[in-house]
Amino acid sequence: MTAAPLTAVEVGTVVAERTVHLTRDSLVRYAGASGDFNPIHYRDDVAASVGLPGVLAHGMLTMGLAVQPVSEWLGDRGTVQRYGVRFTRPVVVDPQQGADVTVIAKVGTVDADGRPQRIDLTVTAGGPTVLGKAQVTVVLR
Repeated sequence: MTAAPLTAVEVGTVVAERTVHLTRDSLVRYAGASGDFNPIHYRDDVAASVGLPGVLAHGMLTMGLAVQPVSEWLGDRGTVQRYGVRFTRPVVVDPQQGADVTVIAKVGTVDADGRPQRIDLTVTAGGPTVLGKAQVTVVLR
């Protein structure tokens, strides 16, 4: 997909989209990088024992994957000033099939010059939305 311009965009313009495939190996690598070795992120028996539907991707991994396309779209033309989400559903990572996390980033608000101020993210995994009220405030250079 060609990156949308930074100026003269309208509310609703898609500026970035991406699907990331997560595997159990992805979770182990993230655990090592983040230091979050909670066994619900790699052991089915532990996840089941606490009532979870399976091994879950780390929330911060999901959140980081969601903002990355916006950051790449901005490049050196702007910065992320603020980013927030609500975790609405866990991303269950199947031991064989893994999980696909899809991000669609759309312009949420623009300034008087048509420059984007807020980017709204739709983040899904296997159909359902997994992050709610996912919004990125951007500042253009």
